[in-house]
Amino acid sequence: MLNQLRDIVEHVSRVEDIHQALEVFVERTCDAINSECCTIYLSNHQKQRLELMATKGLTFSGERLHIGFQEGLVGLVHRTAEPLNVAKASLHPDFKFFPQLGEDVYQAFLATPIVHRKRMLGVVVIQQKTPRLFSDTEESFLVTLAAQLAVLIASEQQQGNWLLQERKSSTVTGLSACNGIAIGPIWRGNDEPLLKDVSPASAIDIEKDKEWLLVAIESALTEFRRLRKQLDSDLNKDALAIFDLFTHLLNDPKLRGDLIKQIEKGDAADWALRQVIERYSNHFARMNDIYLQERSQDVRELGQRLLYFLYHSQAKEIKLEKPVIFVVNELTTTLLASVPRDKLLGVISLQGGVNSHAAILSRALGIPSVIGSNLKGIEADDRHIILDGYSGEVLLNPTAKEMSDYQKLLAEEQEVRSMVESEVREPALTSDKVPITILLNAGLGGDASYSFFDVVDGVGLYRTEISFIVKQAFPSEDEQVETYRKVLAYSQGKPVVMRTLDIGGDKSLPYFPMEEENPFLGWRGIRFTLDHPDIFLIQVRAMMRASVGQKSELKILLPMISGVPELDSALSLIAQAYHEVALTHPRVKKPKVGIMLEVPSMIYLLPVIAKRIDFVSVGTNDLTQYLLAVDRNNSQVSELYEVVHPSVLMALKQIHDACRYSKIPVSICGELAGDPIGVLLLLGLGFKQLSMNSANVANIKYVIRQSNLDDLEALANQAITKAYASDVHKLAFDYLEKRDLAGFVRPGKH
Repeated sequence: MLNQLRDIVEHVSRVEDIHQALEVFVERTCDAINSECCTIYLSNHQKQRLELMATKGLTFSGERLHIGFQEGLVGLVHRTAEPLNVAKASLHPDFKFFPQLGEDVYQAFLATPIVHRKRMLGVVVIQQKTPRLFSDTEESFLVTLAAQLAVLIASEQQQGNWLLQERKSSTVTGLSACNGIAIGPIWRGNDEPLLKDVSPASAIDIEKDKEWLLVAIESALTEFRRLRKQLDSDLNKDALAIFDLFTHLLNDPKLRGDLIKQIEKGDAADWALRQVIERYSNHFARMNDIYLQERSQDVRELGQRLLYFLYHSQAKEIKLEKPVIFVVNELTTTLLASVPRDKLLGVISLQGGVNSHAAILSRALGIPSVIGSNLKGIEADDRHIILDGYSGEVLLNPTAKEMSDYQKLLAEEQEVRSMVESEVREPALTSDKVPITILLNAGLGGDASYSFFDVVDGVGLYRTEISFIVKQAFPSEDEQVETYRKVLAYSQGKPVVMRTLDIGGDKSLPYFPMEEENPFLGWRGIRFTLDHPDIFLIQVRAMMRASVGQKSELKILLPMISGVPELDSALSLIAQAYHEVALTHPRVKKPKVGIMLEVPSMIYLLPVIAKRIDFVSVGTNDLTQYLLAVDRNNSQVSELYEVVHPSVLMALKQIHDACRYSKIPVSICGELAGDPIGVLLLLGLGFKQLSMNSANVANIKYVIRQSNLDDLEALANQAITKAYASDVHKLAFDYLEKRDLAGFVRPGKH
């Protein structure tokens, strides 16, 4: 029946309208199983009932049929989430007769649940007049079809197509890119030419197309400089780094050279642009590291701006009469920066990622943002909606009560924001006066010009990868010295932890391609650089040379260490680099060296390596993935990724206790450190150094000042006894709620 299965799936997937697709499904399923009736019921969890959506074989009139979750055989299948196969349905104890269906002529009954990621979406039923049990093959066939149908239905519901009823008020859900609430009219950005719509075309005059391209590059450079200057007084340099990255790429001889070469092959400038940008973008998209993966979007944005300037001599000015919620296909930094801040209430981007530079910029500007909500039902401007950046929900046609409730929450949120921002320069002291060190994660933009150091205690993690990836070859030692010197200079005499090149496998370089079957567990981090000691030595020497004469202390962090032999090899090379630099720079200081603890094996080796290293930095993102065997970027299993999983908390406690016993300074530099719930648990487990993105600093410092360390220790001790991560979340949320801090994780103040 494999061919029949494939035939049904292909025919259903070709139909754009979901209701028609369901009709095609029941029609072809009847034919495939040679049954006389097939029906699809979908779940309405809000009203606790199933609604008949499509049928072949049942005849009923009037309103759409509703069956309660507790009613009949269909309700039984929904409750048990298991298939039901009976020869004569009317004899089953749960049978219920629905006269309006006209199903009394059918005896044989086979039904299976429609389930997607543990969520019950509905039930599919086939029936026949002749009493019989359906075969195992037929049952397996229907179960397989239901699984395929579940994916389609889940996708449509996620995109905002509410399948069960016409609702006056509806909600669609995306991903939160920036917390906050926005209430107001929708405004769709003016349509611009899209790179993906550019068709193959040959250049009529190659020299003119080359000139055309170079003029577009200069226009884009001018725009990026203007936008950066325009935002310079409002944002820290980390948020502005995207404009420096764009400028760097446009000035890169490799990118320009590749574009010119493509035109010289005979392609028109716009077609050449599309091909080259897609090659660069695809290189990033293939990486598993979420931060580097979303640089793919940055490259696409750069291509979009170049395409715009190929077609226009100058950028259009966006004029708005009133504040709006911006709805765009894909949010870009240039678009975000071009809209007057006082006219921008919130942003809905139908595509993109929460770690794109546009999302980073929206967080830096404090603009509530949701990514991935498919609002295809909204056609006109000026339609008022509610954007909930905490949950990622967008309320369409909100009721008067919903409007009133959210307006109250918005007023409370603005009160909280003002309070937090006014205290951002206050020290991070718990209410019982225990000092907490707040550090900055930096390096995503490939630029070193960060000036956020008046409110933090240093850089806890400087990523060096981007400056390697945007080059056409491995950067020279002198080039790296210049980059690292800027970082140390801007840190205002505070310590800077620089991580050595964390590349390989899933993060390959365009000039050093690598392919592996399982890159996430393969040739990456220290494994890659130890296999290329020349690259490692050049980088470490550059860091040491950059530190000479600087007030800021350099610390070197080694990624992906999984055993003592790797550590010893790296330390030996660092010692060699130090002696080499000391020959020409006698004032160089030997830097402290630590490991990024992200591989679980190192938890058990901490006592062994205690005298070899100077500090430990815990990378909770990768450590969690390795402990739970979950790739958080894989949509099939990402819901299993849980940073407050009890086993993760127990591992963190073991790390802290081992470091304290061995007197090794330890910090946390994963996303957990920048999460209000996470910070409660980390402090309770004993961690006193937290490194986070700049957007989280103000909130986390405020939460710390309102928290008592003794209470947090009790909270953490209770958390590690829980069996479910959801119980841990509730425990921490209740703590926030009791102290009027829940407004940091949900709308409102109280």
